[in-house]
Formats: sequence, C-alpha cells, structure tokens
Amino acid sequence: MTSASPDVLVLGGGLVGSAVAYGLAREGARVTVLDEDDGGFRASRGNFGLVWIQGKGYGLSPYATWSRSSATRWPGLADALFSETGIDVALRQPGGFQFLFSDEERAEREQRLSTLRAELGDYPFEILDAADVRARIPQIGPAVIGASYTPMDGHVNPLKLLRALHAAMQTRGVKLVSSERAERIVPGANGFTVYGKRGTYHAGRVVLAAGLGNRALAPFVGLNAPVAPNRGQVLVSERVAPFLDYPTLNVRQTDEGSVQFGDSMEEVGFDDLTTTHVLADIARRGVRAFPMLQHVRLVRMWAALRVYSPDGFPIYDESPEHPGAFVVTCHSGVTLAAAHALRVAPWIAGAPMPGELPTFSARRFEHAKELISAH
Repeated sequence: MTSASPDVLVLGGGLVGSAVAYGLAREGARVTVLDEDDGGFRASRGNFGLVWIQGKGYGLSPYATWSRSSATRWPGLADALFSETGIDVALRQPGGFQFLFSDEERAEREQRLSTLRAELGDYPFEILDAADVRARIPQIGPAVIGASYTPMDGHVNPLKLLRALHAAMQTRGVKLVSSERAERIVPGANGFTVYGKRGTYHAGRVVLAAGLGNRALAPFVGLNAPVAPNRGQVLVSERVAPFLDYPTLNVRQTDEGSVQFGDSMEEVGFDDLTTTHVLADIARRGVRAFPMLQHVRLVRMWAALRVYSPDGFPIYDESPEHPGAFVVTCHSGVTLAAAHALRVAPWIAGAPMPGELPTFSARRFEHAKELISAH
C-alpha cells in the first residue's frame, strides 16, 4: 500500500490518461498514474497526430460539438504545456483537407457536411473543385477532382504531446508508476483499492483510462466499457523540403519534415502487426494525391490498435453503483486532449459534468437498435 494515498488513481498513462491526470493536477488534486509496460497496446504512440473536426459527429451531432470544443481549447493547452515544460508540441490549425477522387465521393462528402451544418448552425466548410484545391496546394495530382475543407482542423506532433503531458503532470506533482498493470479494483467505504502486478494502491477516486484494458476493468466498479480494437497502419518517409502547409486525412507533413501516410481501418482483433498489402494501398493512395512523392524513401512503418466503442463514439461515465469511479475512453486522444485536460478533469475533481457528456454514457448501448459509426 502506498504510504500517502492520492486523491485520484488514473489507470493508464497514454494520451487520455495523461491529459486527465495533468488536468486533475491543475485542479489541485494529488494524482497517481499507473502506466503499463511496453508490452501493452500503445495506441498513443501509433496515431496520426490530427486535431480533426470535419465530418465527425454525423449521426450524433453532440460529438461534433464536443470535438470542436476541444479544438478551440487546444491553443491554450499547447501554450500551457510549452510554458511548463519548454516542449513545443507543434500545434498548427490552418484548416484541413479531405481529397475527393470521384463525383460519388464529392456528393457523399457534401451531404455529410451539409447535414452537420443544418444540425449545428455554425459549421464552416467549403467543397472545392480541383482548381481551387490546386491554388492552395499546388502539388496535388490530376486524380484529385476536389476536396472538402474546413478551417476547424489542425495537427500536432503526438509523440511530443505525450512527452509534454508526462513532463507537465510530474512537474505538478503527479506520481507516474511505470510498468504497472491494474488487474483488479475493489470498491470500499473510503474509496477504491487497485491491485496491480507489482503493488497495491488506494485512492478516493479512480479513473479508468486504460484504453482496451477498460473493458475488463469496468465491471469491477459497476461500469460498462464495451471497447474493441481497430487497427491502423502508418508509413513515414524521409524528411523532404516543405510542400504541405495543411493536414489532410491521409497525408500530412510533420513539423520535422517527414511525411506520414495512413488512415487504414481494420478489424483484426488484437493483431498489431503491419501487413504489406495494406501498407501498399496506403502508399498508392498517398502517391495518387501527391505524385511528387512516388520516389520518396520510406523510413518507418507501424501498426497500432485504436480503441473503438460499438458506434465509434467516446464513453464517459461515473459509476452510479460506486460514485467516484469514472471511465474515460475514446479513439481520438489527440483531438480530445484539450477537452480531457480542461473539461473532463474538472468534472472528475468535483465540478459539474460538461453538458455534452451525458450523450456519451455507455447506457446508450443498452437499447440501441442501430449503431452509426463515428467516422
């Protein structure tokens, strides 16, 4: 048992858990984070780095509002992390493009974004033809017939973000216990006892932010986290001269000059290995958008498992059976980092629940007849 029990135990030290822990520390809470070893599925180290809004929330518009509320708070988070750690997470929010390659894609995209605008009112976007896109991104190939653009989108360096969150939360007194996997939670009269592989921990509140591990942990505290893995694969090129000032859904140039190619979605269980045929499809799509990249050298590739609920939307709950136990799970840990640090953490610390969150209770799955994918 730890000698001085924290106020809150956060189970999971990835982007979600670290953002919540950092936010809790800002609220004055004493926090301990249990972070699994490198044998765990590290979704936080395998994502694309987008702060992405356009298209999200189709079929559940509060998700668009929630995502955008995070994007608007992102500059404040980035500034705070830089001030506290000296780490520039390379936040850029110039707007983003999704390239269109057929009339069918264009019609579907316009319908989706128009529906969101009708539901939300303030939802800026443009559907551009090829000439308009080329005026902004001259390097696009002839296969691109147009694009959707919104000024709401951006990107960051996700590895620098994780490093900054870890540094900032520890500067504020958060205790990070590495190579520790939570295996069991026992609610009690004075809080929660968490049994890990290496030790036992106690706190008045506990936050389940363990990604795919939340599924097994949630029932211990009367919660439901029916999450499952969805694999994404990414290619990274050598550094090239700057050519792309905007993030796109499938290709982005990082702050360091390398180019990332990605956006595969595969239901393959817990297999987090790369596969040649999927990576080849990703490369072809990238070159189709930017023929200039056909001879660029690829230097890295990886696969990672996203954390998906049955409909793809987040899950936020406090246990009605064991108050003080919370679950926070999503697959957009980068986009929602600011919301988790600046809105979810205060709620866990005792502030009123943000108005958007009741929509994302796992209770929505109890009587769902048809689930609409988040993306």
